[in-house]
Amino acid sequence: MLPEREMYSALGRHQNKSGSKPIPVVIIGNGPSGICLSYLLSGYTPYFKKHSLHPHPILQSKLKEAADVSILDQDLEYLSEGLEGRSNSPVALLFDTLLRPDTDFGVSAESVLTWRHETDRAIPHLVLGKNPPGGAWHSIEGSMITLSRGEWMGLPDLQFKDWLKQKKRGLRNHRATAEDIAQYYQHYVMKKGLQKNFRCGTVVTSVRKVSAKSISSHAQEDLQKTDSLWNFSEGSMEVFQVDGFVKTVSGDKEPFTVYAENVVLATGTYDSPTWLKVKGENLSYVHHQLSALEEAVKNNSIGITSDPVLIVGAGLTAADAILFAHHCSIPVIHVFRRRVSDPGLIFNQLPKMMYPEYHKVHQMMKEQSAACAGPYECYVSLPEHNVLSFGKDKKCILQDKNGCQKAYKISMALVLTGSNPSLSFLPNNGIDLAMDSDQPVNPKRNPIDIDPFTYECTQEKGLYALGPLAGDNFVRFVQGGALAAANSLLRKANKNPP
Repeated sequence: MLPEREMYSALGRHQNKSGSKPIPVVIIGNGPSGICLSYLLSGYTPYFKKHSLHPHPILQSKLKEAADVSILDQDLEYLSEGLEGRSNSPVALLFDTLLRPDTDFGVSAESVLTWRHETDRAIPHLVLGKNPPGGAWHSIEGSMITLSRGEWMGLPDLQFKDWLKQKKRGLRNHRATAEDIAQYYQHYVMKKGLQKNFRCGTVVTSVRKVSAKSISSHAQEDLQKTDSLWNFSEGSMEVFQVDGFVKTVSGDKEPFTVYAENVVLATGTYDSPTWLKVKGENLSYVHHQLSALEEAVKNNSIGITSDPVLIVGAGLTAADAILFAHHCSIPVIHVFRRRVSDPGLIFNQLPKMMYPEYHKVHQMMKEQSAACAGPYECYVSLPEHNVLSFGKDKKCILQDKNGCQKAYKISMALVLTGSNPSLSFLPNNGIDLAMDSDQPVNPKRNPIDIDPFTYECTQEKGLYALGPLAGDNFVRFVQGGALAAANSLLRKANKNPP
């Protein structure tokens, strides 16, 4: 990790002065998507491993056709044609099956890729992120277990299970802790020599297109006054102006500006928790992150004798909160809008053997409703209920499906109904880039509209979106987006050498 002074001066070297050249690529977000793209842009190049045999015969035939050509230089649409799996992205399926053949069938087949470090193919780039490398994984309670299998959390050419063996630890039920994942991503960046491209502790506040000519003419004030959303000047060469600040140890905010030919959005969705938008939700005892419960337990402000904690939501984060509270013997009232038997409920989609703790929560939801007492103490399930309001007296008004209302006295509330990406640094919060440009960007319902084989935004050339922003919500599949973007950026670099 670079010392703070060194990190800031390194970022400063890219703060374009008059007449200097924009950096080819700026990546916003340093989670798995940003790390994987940085790896590919640093000259690490995948080739089909000679004499290896892929279990998919048609793909095997295609790979042998151009065995001496890097995967990064091949037609990804052609290679990915006909592949099926748990992602809607053809390139995500392609890269995943090259890295982990037949993994969905429980087979640990060896990757058919071999990697060469071709430094002459590297593209200069910066990766900007608030946290250490690993992004939001550093904000998750370290003891939480991943939903995905541990081997699916790994990045190219450094298997997670091999790293874990060095730590003399194994996977629990084939799954890993958030702390291990966060440490692995930091280790990966150091091991692969990527840290020179990473600027951690940075917050991006604005990204917009400006005229390249204006950079050297010191027209910063005029640029700030333009009404344009993206395009500063039709017909002239344009670049992206990226503004933000670096957080120093002393708490100061050092501003920076860099210019980029291409910008990659890889910020994930952890930044902006979803609100219910009900009366009293902004009161101090209402929280939107699981960490608030952990903190309350740590400082003894909540315990066994407290009024119940209200947990709102029926996803995995809500389940994690219930498991944590149950472990600490803290009483819980659990409110969610769906029926327990709803097939859309995540618990009805998870194999019981692989996810025993989430199966336990689902059992509690079914067996411990307010209408009939069950075997689980300190927990009440309220399916098909909505929150109407939170009061200053810590009374919460709930309503059931028949319209009946009831007040509950609680100690704190956790609204854990998902999160949305925070794209406040983009013009119009990035809404113009979404599939439905009348609605905010949402990873499941309204991702950014991209070309599926380049991940370049259809509405803004030179702007790319990876990971949940593009609808890829699992680490194993976000890596295909990095492959697609790297393929596109390398083609651009070859056409316009630096």
